[in-house]
Amino acid sequence: MRRATLLRLAALTLLLAFLCFPQRFAPLFAPLTQNGAPPIYDQGNLLSLALAQLATVCLAAAASTLVGVGLGILVTRPAGAQFLPLSRTLVNIGQTFPPVAVLAVTVPLVGFGEKPTLIALFAYGLLPIFENTITGLKTCPPGVLEAASGMGMSPRQRLLQVELPLALPLILEGIRLSLVINVGTATIGSTVAAKGLGEVIIAGLLSNNTAFILQGGLVTGLMAILLYDALVSLERRVTRTVTLD
Repeated sequence: MRRATLLRLAALTLLLAFLCFPQRFAPLFAPLTQNGAPPIYDQGNLLSLALAQLATVCLAAAASTLVGVGLGILVTRPAGAQFLPLSRTLVNIGQTFPPVAVLAVTVPLVGFGEKPTLIALFAYGLLPIFENTITGLKTCPPGVLEAASGMGMSPRQRLLQVELPLALPLILEGIRLSLVINVGTATIGSTVAAKGLGEVIIAGLLSNNTAFILQGGLVTGLMAILLYDALVSLERRVTRTVTLD
């Protein structure tokens, strides 16, 4: 456990050091350049680009969570069970069409920038949250639900005080999957002028600068790993709390 914590801190320190002081890492990337090309991306601030991409991902995840959990609750209630096939079909559209195709459709409607990227990430991140919400709510122990009803809880009270707390670990797992997938997917937003690390990768591809491509990929990968690790820790704490309660 201590070794894992040290590795997390080392990865976070390395990421922050590179984003805040990228020029100090120039000697490491210089061998990857040709014809005197800059070894460090210099057409924008790396820290600002990373934060912009992370903000876009988190905003899309918040919207996906709100809609995915809301739909999951709706279709697991008796009054909304008939909407399950329709809801599942709509949610699957985000996974059926790749984000690039969603961008191609939404740019003419909402213009260039972050809006089409948010829509693409929102649609792409819905499925794991929706499905995990349904699974979490449907696998609540029947005895616990009967006991809650026997205590005089209304359906709303039972949902808020019993079902959702028990389903929370699975819901968090769905949110984690959605977030981590979209950290990498968000790089495509730079093709429609959204701020993010995709700018670095695209600049590297256009100028045949492997250093730029590696920088964009490594920062995106480290962000995804650290975010995944943080959310796994949160899930464990929530699961432990639910079990103790």
